[in-house]
Amino acid sequence: MSRITQPDFEIGIIGGGPAGSALAAYLAKAGINCVLFEREIFPRPHVGESLVLAANRVLRELDFLPEMEAAGFPRKYGAAWTSTSGKIYTDDSNDWKKALSDYEVDVCFGDREYPEAGQPYTYHVDRGKFDLMLLQHAQKLGATVYEGIRVNRVDFPHDDYPCVIFSMGQKEVAVKVRLVVDASGRRTLLGSQLKLKIKDPVFNQFALHTWFEGYDRGKSEKNDYIFIHFLPISNSWIWQIPITDKITSFGLVTQKDNFSKQKAVREEFFWECVKKHPEVFEKLNQANRIRPFKEESDYSYAMKQVCGDGFVLIGDAARFVDPIFSSGVSVALNSARFASQDIIKAFEQSTLNNGVFKRENFQYYENLINRGTKNWYEFITLYYRLNILFTRFITDERYYLDMVKLLQGDVYEEQEPDVLQEMRKVVNTVEKNPDHVWHNLLSQLTANTFKPEAKLVSTPT
Repeated sequence: MSRITQPDFEIGIIGGGPAGSALAAYLAKAGINCVLFEREIFPRPHVGESLVLAANRVLRELDFLPEMEAAGFPRKYGAAWTSTSGKIYTDDSNDWKKALSDYEVDVCFGDREYPEAGQPYTYHVDRGKFDLMLLQHAQKLGATVYEGIRVNRVDFPHDDYPCVIFSMGQKEVAVKVRLVVDASGRRTLLGSQLKLKIKDPVFNQFALHTWFEGYDRGKSEKNDYIFIHFLPISNSWIWQIPITDKITSFGLVTQKDNFSKQKAVREEFFWECVKKHPEVFEKLNQANRIRPFKEESDYSYAMKQVCGDGFVLIGDAARFVDPIFSSGVSVALNSARFASQDIIKAFEQSTLNNGVFKRENFQYYENLINRGTKNWYEFITLYYRLNILFTRFITDERYYLDMVKLLQGDVYEEQEPDVLQEMRKVVNTVEKNPDHVWHNLLSQLTANTFKPEAKLVSTPT
């Protein structure tokens, strides 16, 4: 049965963040007619300001790295983690004597070759500026972009193309496309509409973040690293990200229950937590806050499936987990890369079914993005279950390069990296032995990965 009319565009993309803009750029470069709807007018502030090396491959393929350099974004050569717990725990039986108290560990991305990245560093970014630049880049390449358009829903008629529905004044407008790509971020438009979204039962984190001017980063060669400062509060930490030479982004991440128990206002809560890391508190107290505090909550979730007949989900619209290892933008960009390859292949090989994309058109994308996000999630889960485990593996030369590989974001090719299996063995040993020196350090999070049940869904109704 043929469709009633031709589509207005081949591909309709909802959302102009990194995932949506990168996909639009890939498709425009390939000569595929696409339209992108963004509900806001860029630039706009956004959290998620530090990239990992795996993002570089996308930026290279889109010829965007020269623009990153010209924009002067701080180069990110590595990452460091600090802690001041006030307690010391060692494991003499394994001859690993790294203290949990007052330590700093770090990784340098250049310690492991990663040819696809093209360079041994990535970037920290002002997301307002970065997202605007990437959106404009997609437009320059030929994508049709509409800002200030909030998509209301997507209709999937049985006898016609999918329709992206949005309002203009008092009137609803429908744009027909062969495929709808949901890149709406944590709004998860299609995930919510199609009831695909599953709240993570393990992570229930809360983030409070802002910008400071004049924070003294010191004169270390690592002053442009991202710093993660562990706090002696269950599953809590602070990020420190350089935005410019004078502006630094700070964010507090903790379990939502920790915040709900506090009667203090948000600002007081932030400072009470930061005080538990005296060195950071002292320097931060001398800086000037230049943005209001903003909160993020209930942000860990997955989807029953990331694609179906007539639609595909990318970026945060498909999955979001805890941001401790800066995976968000990289996953968004790489999800666009994988999805674009399946879209371009379907057009080149004429494998569309009656002019519309089917779920089977996205087997490559679905396999890779599920594998990559599963590996990220497993890594984060093991970290939260036993924080000291991270330090133990980072400081052991047998595992250092494997840990660097994970932190570079190179997580899509292996079903499960060997180092994750080794980390899990240690966690299981500690869990089973109440007398283990680390047993009382276990968090309430389990070592079992949250696995949403994928279900086959045909054309939505």
